[in-house]
Amino acid sequence: MEHIKTFFKKDKFAQFCGIELLEVAPGWARGRMEIKGHHLNGMGSVHGGAIFTLADFIFAAAANSHEIVSVAINANVTYVKAVGTGTLYAEAQENSVNPKISSYTVRVTDENQEPIAVFQGLAYRKKDKLDLSE
Repeated sequence: MEHIKTFFKKDKFAQFCGIELLEVAPGWARGRMEIKGHHLNGMGSVHGGAIFTLADFIFAAAANSHEIVSVAINANVTYVKAVGTGTLYAEAQENSVNPKISSYTVRVTDENQEPIAVFQGLAYRKKDKLDLSE
């Protein structure tokens, strides 16, 4: 599914945040973000917005992996552990899919696979095919 990975290279905000899409398969995606100084909040741990952005991007990759335009209509995150160094990984798994709605769970972990956050995302599936032209 290299064409999906190529498509998501267009996401300038994810690039700016240092997020890398590692793998994509139908209904599934995995990525990472190396923690840098600009990801930290005033307490020295990764800002919740940075964690949310990582999870949201990997959710988007999984939701669009079927090559149907899918956009978020609801998302929430639960933060379970603070972290300030290392690399964060996010893995999205499709829970359900039908012609209009799909649901995903994204687990965010550190490099030791310790849970950092759990993200739930709901996507609206449009009738359009994903534009995979470069």
